[in-house]
Amino acid sequence: MLLLAMDTATPAVTVALHDGDSVVARSSQVDARRHGELLLPAVDGVLKEAGLKLDALTGIVVGVGPGPYTGLRVGLVTAAAFSSALGVPVHGLCTLDGLAYASGIDEPFAVATDARRKEVYWARYEDSRTRVGDASVDRPADIAERLAGLPVVGAGARLYPEAFPDARDPEHQSAAALAALAAEKLAAGGDGAAGFLDPLPMYLRRPDAQVPKNYKVVTPK
Repeated sequence: MLLLAMDTATPAVTVALHDGDSVVARSSQVDARRHGELLLPAVDGVLKEAGLKLDALTGIVVGVGPGPYTGLRVGLVTAAAFSSALGVPVHGLCTLDGLAYASGIDEPFAVATDARRKEVYWARYEDSRTRVGDASVDRPADIAERLAGLPVVGAGARLYPEAFPDARDPEHQSAAALAALAAEKLAAGGDGAAGFLDPLPMYLRRPDAQVPKNYKVVTPK
């Protein structure tokens, strides 16, 4: 097994290689505006660090969000391109699940990432491997009471301490954790492997760009 994992659903542009036993190379940079510039050099870097080439991969792991449209699609399109070129499968995982897995918390908690517009993407967990329900997007004040008393992992907790006073690490997504979670699921087979998502974007809300109302057509008929 050799998995290439990537996630661009958050400000972190993060890539890792996992051989089925452990992470053999990793790269993470936090820059919300340069996903497209940073991702492929990061992939090249982890392959060089491990002394491997793309044709050694047996699968791609990609975070499907939730996340903003522009950043999220960079990772998903890149994963799809590698899959097509190499003839290997793409395994989608919820980005929040990667943060939960990296936390190692074995009690009820939540994960919250920055959704902009003064909102967070969030989900509840029974432990670091078990999500309760689907991911959602809400204003912190609207969910503070529902998450009262729970630790909250991720950048969302750091941004809104009044709503989430018990902020926990990690703050940012790690492809290393995403790869380890995927390797664990694949090794388990059966129901574990069935826990993957289709590699399609999880947006949770409509895009910012909208066709203006009362749009006036100026082209000739």
